[in-house]
Parts: sequence; C-alpha cells; structure tokens
Amino acid sequence: MASSSALRIPTPTHHPAAGARPRPPRAAFVSVRPRRPAVSVSASSPQQTPGHGDAAADGPTGVPAPIPASRDTAIALPRPLTSADLMGETNTHGLKVAYQGCPGAYSEAAARKAYPGCQTVPCEYFETAFQAVESCVADRAVLPLENSLGGSIHRNYDLLLRHNKLHIVGEVRLAVRHCLLANRGVKIENLRSAMSHPQALAQCEQTLTMLGIEHREAVDDTAGAAKHIAEQKLQDTGAVASSLAAELYGLDILAENIQDDTDNVTRFMMLAREPIIARTDKPFKTSIVFSLEEGPGQLFKALAVFALRKINLTKMESRPHKKRPLRVADDNCSTPLKHFDYLFYVDFEASMADPNAQNALNNLKQEFATFLRVLGSYPTDVSET
Repeated sequence: MASSSALRIPTPTHHPAAGARPRPPRAAFVSVRPRRPAVSVSASSPQQTPGHGDAAADGPTGVPAPIPASRDTAIALPRPLTSADLMGETNTHGLKVAYQGCPGAYSEAAARKAYPGCQTVPCEYFETAFQAVESCVADRAVLPLENSLGGSIHRNYDLLLRHNKLHIVGEVRLAVRHCLLANRGVKIENLRSAMSHPQALAQCEQTLTMLGIEHREAVDDTAGAAKHIAEQKLQDTGAVASSLAAELYGLDILAENIQDDTDNVTRFMMLAREPIIARTDKPFKTSIVFSLEEGPGQLFKALAVFALRKINLTKMESRPHKKRPLRVADDNCSTPLKHFDYLFYVDFEASMADPNAQNALNNLKQEFATFLRVLGSYPTDVSET
C-alpha cells in the first residue's frame, strides 16, 4: 500500500441473501504522512560502570559521580539509568497506538491492555497500521500474531519481513470472550442470522446453532458487524463481538461467552520504530526469521544450535519466500525438480543480552543460514489473559 494509504474504518463485506440490505457507507480517508527513517538501536545489554555505590557523591545532574578505583577494594557504582529501565513504559498516557479494526474490536482491547491510557488509532488494514508507525502517525502498533483456535495470522508474518524498520518490543495475550449482540428490544428468538468475522463465527458455530440462529454473514471485523447492525437498525440479525462493542454502539448483550471453546486466547505483538534494550533480569523472548540452503537435515542442524545450548523454542512457522518462490533442484532426475523456498519464523525463550543466545545466532548465521534477521527481543507476557 502506498504511503498515502489512509487510516479507515473497515467496512463489512456483506454476503446477503434475497432482499439484500444496503451496505454501510465507507469512512473518509485520513492521510498517512511520508515515511521517516527509523533510528537503529542495537539490542545489546547495558554495560555497568565500575565504582563504589556508598561513597559516590551526586554530580551536578544528580547522577552518581564515580570516584577513583582503589587498588585494594573492588568498587561498583549503580549504573546510569537507561531506556531499558523504562521498558515497561509506565507512562503511556496519550501514546498513539494503531490497531486494525473498528473501535470496539478485540485488537483495541489488546492495545489498551498493552498501553493503559493510550490514544488508540483504528486502521482499516494490517499494513496501514504498520505504515502508521513507520510514518510517525502512531507511536506503536498492536497487531495479532496467533490465536489458540485459529492459528497464525500469516499476513502479519509477511508484513514483519517487508517493514524491516519496525521492531517487536513486546507481546500481550488477550482472552477472547464473544458476546451475542442485537438492537434494543430484539430477543434471541427474533434472530435469523449472525454477523461477524469468519473466525469469530467459526468459534461460536455450535452455540449459534443451539440458539436456533441458522444463517451466517461474514464481515471484515467483529466490531464492524456491531456497528453495521446498529446503523442499519437490523431486527433479525445479531453480531458476534465484544462487550465493549455493545457499549460503544448501544446494543444489548443477549448472551455472553458464546465461544464453543473457553480457552480462546489471541497473542498480539507490540511494534515500535526503535528496539528496546534487552535485559536478563526478567523473562525475555526473541523472534527471528531465517532461510536455509537446500539439503538433507539442514533444518535439523539449524535448530540444533538452540538445543545444544538448552534454549527452548516456543513457536516455529514456515512461510514461502515470496521473492524466491521456487527453487530448482537436480536430484539426478531427467527433469529438474522445483521446490518451494521457505522462510522460518522462530520464537525462543532467551534475551539477546544473553551471551548464550548471541552464540546460538552467530552459529546459525555462520554455519547454516543464508539469511537471518532478529525481529525483536522483548519481555514475555506473564500477565493474566
């Protein structure tokens, strides 16, 4: 999408039967400014300054001033404050955070959980959210990576590779609790159809059938479905969306927690223009992407660099390499064979400040990988969903 892409409210993709209802009007464009170059910050651990903490006197800026080292005494001053100490971003009030969807979407709830007090910026497409951060329209973006029922969101993995000036600086998990929404005065027995995102409809299939709702209408966004039903004042169609969407669009909640599986969690990534400084004093996760030469056991050998150092892998995803979709291999056949060329996305439990992780990646790059990029090294989300 060009840099003039807009932050737009998604419009439901309506699939009506006979007697189709009018689609809601599309929202006006909000221009995205041209990209600015990102500042590159190395993901290395901060170095400590030697000194003696108890004997230090504050300098003119309030920072402890080092004193000459004694030959007989080991000294250790507190290290200067770095951005790593502010990594939790406790002051997030007013921070502009982009997400994909309409106001009331689960992505907006994830953005508010990741950055309390932030100013959320709804975007029509995933790529628009990436562009909003790159061009400084937004400070951060919170976008889904995987769902415990629906699996990976492949589009965002592809966009991570394309937008190489952005970095993953955190993750947040959100429990998805679907509600059945309808206009005021409408009862469940009045509903003939349910409208929502295709994944949300699939996650509530059995419950919707049990409630006697036979028809399904797929749209781009759960909150967009709620907005459409409210604007069109539909009396025979309900939306599968969040309780926040009900509040925003003035709908009644007819049923709560209607997902067929109660363990429905989505993991979101937090994107920024600059990486954070990695640390080793709290649980960290690192995300990378790499490609390999063709050959027997190449992937096994590549992953061994982590196993030999007892580094745990939490996720692995392979995606066809779009710039090199096919690889010609001569397997002593009369006709050369064509194979897909793959990129491998891997998450592992270690910080880039850990020498063990650095050695593993150096080993991977020097011995096996034809391409390697660190997408981010960031704190693991250990909060309740």
